[in-house]
Amino acid sequence: MTHLKVFTVSFFIIFLISGCNQEAEKNKPNIVFFFVDDMGWQDTSVPFHTETTKLNKQYYTPNMEQLAREGVKFTQAYASALCSPSRISLMTGMNAARHRVTSWTLRKDVSPDQQNKNIQAPDWNVNGLSAEPNQPRTVYTQTLPQLLKKAGYKTIHAGKAHFGAKDTSGENPLNLGFDVNIAGHAAGGPGSYWAKYNFSADWRSPGNHIWDVPGLEKYHGTDIYLTEALTLEANKAISKAVEEKKPFYLYMSHYAIHAPWEKDNRFYKKYIDAGLSEFDATYASMLEGMDKSLGDIQANLIRLGVDENTVIVFMSDNGAPKQAARNLPLRGHKISPYEGGTRVPMMVKWPGITKPETVNNQYVIIEDIFPSFLEMAGLKEEAGKSIDGISFLPLLAKKGQYPIDRPLYWHFPNTYDQPPYSSVRKGDWKLIYHHTDRKIEVFNLKEDLGEQTDLSETNAAKTKELANLLTEHLIATKAQMPTDKISGKLVEYPIDAFMNKTE
Repeated sequence: MTHLKVFTVSFFIIFLISGCNQEAEKNKPNIVFFFVDDMGWQDTSVPFHTETTKLNKQYYTPNMEQLAREGVKFTQAYASALCSPSRISLMTGMNAARHRVTSWTLRKDVSPDQQNKNIQAPDWNVNGLSAEPNQPRTVYTQTLPQLLKKAGYKTIHAGKAHFGAKDTSGENPLNLGFDVNIAGHAAGGPGSYWAKYNFSADWRSPGNHIWDVPGLEKYHGTDIYLTEALTLEANKAISKAVEEKKPFYLYMSHYAIHAPWEKDNRFYKKYIDAGLSEFDATYASMLEGMDKSLGDIQANLIRLGVDENTVIVFMSDNGAPKQAARNLPLRGHKISPYEGGTRVPMMVKWPGITKPETVNNQYVIIEDIFPSFLEMAGLKEEAGKSIDGISFLPLLAKKGQYPIDRPLYWHFPNTYDQPPYSSVRKGDWKLIYHHTDRKIEVFNLKEDLGEQTDLSETNAAKTKELANLLTEHLIATKAQMPTDKISGKLVEYPIDAFMNKTE
């Protein structure tokens, strides 16, 4: 064979391989993860309960309503009870007990835990997720965007990061697998939502710049609201990815509705006119601004002609803050071990896969995002390596196996704003183990969603079963337990506390 023929055949093979790769990438669905901060289960006009509640009538979220009509609504989705643990779990597929980022991060080597006269929190991973191995008090592993990037995705981060502490590698999303970073840094909230104050807290607290939102300087001094600015920038990044003919992963991680609670003037007046208090009207206006962002992103997908090949997943990172109205009938709020702290709204739309206007009552949890998105991207082998998360694709496509009544776990050995605890749910049953006084509570969520009737005394067999299950998880993950200051020993495991009380 002549050199010319060899060159021609080689070129033809390369052309075929290139064409196949382009076609494979073209068929990969785009993924939009629309992640809201501090939004409670009922902080929407979409009912996630079996009946419409007062809050559903109070708020107006038409684009969430539209997403519910077009996709599947999960009524029992869970996250961690506060922000950083949820975000590390979705990035790694690990449960919080395992990755040890069990509270919120901000300053390097500094814990926000408060003094507790009885309990000392452990030396948890206060520096968060690291881009480098062997960094003090961090967790290091391959992240979701890193794996998606290897699969040909353009990875876009917009909004709140809160993955790693300031002055660590994890504070910058670009170090963790994102190709684009819009306004993400170490802080878990903005200095301000108002561009007129440059998205900074300096106007309230001079010299306080750690909360300043970076990268949006072109909006400084204007009347734009942060949620809108993030949406405009995210839509530009989507448009560029489509122009480049690359599948994209957009992590649309809004700062809203996290504190500081600052009214979105586009929507505030109608809530005041409806008789809501200043706080409630502000909160409602922030929710509606977030909802408008959802609609604007969906409209852009349609305009670009990619909506039919784009998965949209909507979720919140934890329950509503304690300053907001209770998400009745749920008990508790953000950070607490009760359903109000961990149960969150979630919806999924995948054209051609999910059936419109459907409801799924199977429970899922935040670490399931990791393998689910990998499987959506065609990375089934990588998805199968998820340590704690389980892909919920069988629940979307109505085929394949999904484990019914699998146990879900939460672990908060910290002393920030709330006494420490661990908890487990399996089937309809839930056990909460309070570390300070070793109290155990057991609830049947099917019969008692508001967690009002503790059954630990009347159903010792179920209590022992769940205490055993939770203990096995804490041991298997090498979970950190707090120290009892009086005895100087680590707080015992739940099964030991149960046995001590029954002896």
